[in-house]
Amino acid sequence: MDGRQTDAKDILAILVSFASVSEVSNLDIAYYIEDYVKALGADCLRFPSTEGDKTNLLARFGPLLEGGVVLSGHMDVVPVEGQAWSSDPFRLIEREGRLYGRGSTDMKGFLAACMAASHLAATRNLRRPLYLAFSYDEEVGCMGVAPMVDYIVHQLPAIDCVIVGEPTQMRLVVAHKGANDWRTVITGKEAHSSMPHAGAHAIFAGANLISFLETV
Repeated sequence: MDGRQTDAKDILAILVSFASVSEVSNLDIAYYIEDYVKALGADCLRFPSTEGDKTNLLARFGPLLEGGVVLSGHMDVVPVEGQAWSSDPFRLIEREGRLYGRGSTDMKGFLAACMAASHLAATRNLRRPLYLAFSYDEEVGCMGVAPMVDYIVHQLPAIDCVIVGEPTQMRLVVAHKGANDWRTVITGKEAHSSMPHAGAHAIFAGANLISFLETV
């Protein structure tokens, strides 16, 4: 692999060529990125999985001071089996101004942009740090990133902000998707079958509630 590529599209072509689906090791792509940014002067730290076949990568340009920015992304992609690709999913193809390849958007395109921008970081006298935080197993529930997040929060000087490069239709998103969960208990009232009007059936009430919620 050629670590001297400086154009984001050329870097992306290399990143896409790594079949870094979540069920296999990501060490090849992680080592490529590490070698690339180390050659530009970055300080790097790995956060390997328990099995040792995967790793997160944290790279820093600039001084180890408070402030600065974390550019966050993931190296893994979803599988391609059973999908009707018209070209090799692990070979970047350009058609009508669009780039096709597994992960070209989610989210190796952002990684490539970060790596291209790191050339600028390497040539500037940065007054605050720039971090690249690239994780594994995001596509299977953000399983890999926790040790790196813990390190950033508890071991590094306070960060000003984190920019996550997930695709959002080119619009800024300032909050994470959330969910609200409720536990509903429906209590009925027993009655003899000869006097159903004197009781209340909890299952019927629950079914009516579910039907109502489906229409809201």
